[in-house]
Amino acid sequence: MTSERKRILTGVRPTGALHLGHYAGALENWIRLQHEYECYFLIADYQVSDYANDIERVRRSVFDVALDWLSVGLDPEGSHYVIESQVPEHAELTLWLSWWIGLGRLERNPTLKAEMADVEAKLDAVPVAFFNYPVMQVANILMPRAHLVPVGEDQAPHIELTREVARRFNRMFGGDREIFPVPEAMIGRVPRLVGLDGNAKMSKSLGNTIDLRDSTEDVTRKVMSMYTDPTRLRATDPGHVEGNPLFMYHDAFNPDVAQVNDFKERYLAGRVGDVEVKRALAKAINDLLEPFRERRAYYLANPQLVREALAAGTEVGRRTAQETMALVRDAIGLDYLADHSRWWPPSS
Repeated sequence: MTSERKRILTGVRPTGALHLGHYAGALENWIRLQHEYECYFLIADYQVSDYANDIERVRRSVFDVALDWLSVGLDPEGSHYVIESQVPEHAELTLWLSWWIGLGRLERNPTLKAEMADVEAKLDAVPVAFFNYPVMQVANILMPRAHLVPVGEDQAPHIELTREVARRFNRMFGGDREIFPVPEAMIGRVPRLVGLDGNAKMSKSLGNTIDLRDSTEDVTRKVMSMYTDPTRLRATDPGHVEGNPLFMYHDAFNPDVAQVNDFKERYLAGRVGDVEVKRALAKAINDLLEPFRERRAYYLANPQLVREALAAGTEVGRRTAQETMALVRDAIGLDYLADHSRWWPPSS
């Protein structure tokens, strides 16, 4: 499906289950915008460091990501689920763009710096591909000629790099036409959700997430064990609301604002215990996730629908990528065989 609507490109690396941080930081916006824009949802499997050690985990995660997307309500009839590695033009555009992005510019990216430490801990050495992946993220966004990129706060530096590259490419090769739109970033309602343990980073590897696929019992167990106010020893002690993960989650996921405000007032005064506040939070999160669980069960029972969504979306992604690369080759002057007037007769 193609249209005259403006385009969105966004996506995730298939590294495991999606969690509430993904939902509040990005997926919520994707769901809201999917009928206003032509959406390309990318499963960025080229960019997973586990390729070095565990290709089977990556393969499973591609399917799991698509299953999570279907579960939250991303409609594959109106949007395109694209597997990055099945569209080789992403690799081609990455290579060309890498000639116009300096290594120093990449090394200043705070996300890249943080992830490098993780990669060094997991692997014997940092692969060359690790430095390529920020360039590939630029190529991902430019490939469908996207206008908007809804992402979490941690991805904002990548969008700024993409904007720089789009402007530079258009200036160098566009002439009187715009090859690439300069995309805008859209940050989610909750820019960064802390982990259940109070860690600033919610991560599967840290074991501090609530996953979108978690059962009612799992959600309740995780909420009841979550970190709150370490200075509060008894329910009658006045507590802190500001910076308390328990209330951050209530603000993010409990639609009953009056209840949340009542909890905050009583918590500050030492008139409510953590258990009561946690039970209410567990209920709010389970109410949010219940429709996701129902849709997930449906697609698990009909796995061919997941494969069909991936196949159809990737096919559209490939056609769009071929259109884009035709524009890029023409702009750069790579159409050697199509337009020999540029080089024939040969110079003496």
